[in-house]
Amino acid sequence: MVTLYQALTLILNVVWFIMIVHIIMSWLINFQVLNLRQPLVAQVWYGLNNLLEPVYGPVRRFLPNLSGIDLAPLVVFIIIIIAQQALRNNAGFFYGF
Repeated sequence: MVTLYQALTLILNVVWFIMIVHIIMSWLINFQVLNLRQPLVAQVWYGLNNLLEPVYGPVRRFLPNLSGIDLAPLVVFIIIIIAQQALRNNAGFFYGF
């Protein structure tokens, strides 16, 4: 059970890191620090979009359209924080206490 706890924690941490990279990269692209015409930047950007769209898509269906403001990453961050906290609070179950 400890392995399951560690695997879930690792998955949540990796998703957290990928989301942070995606958000920072979107800011850099919007402020024209990075250019999507550069092959490496475009590859990383589209790769991150393909990874995160299955996570953001269902959340976007429930959120209202705010014309240009995407709240899906914020909602997913809150869900990840809640899941991490739930794992920490129930760690005794995984460790057999």
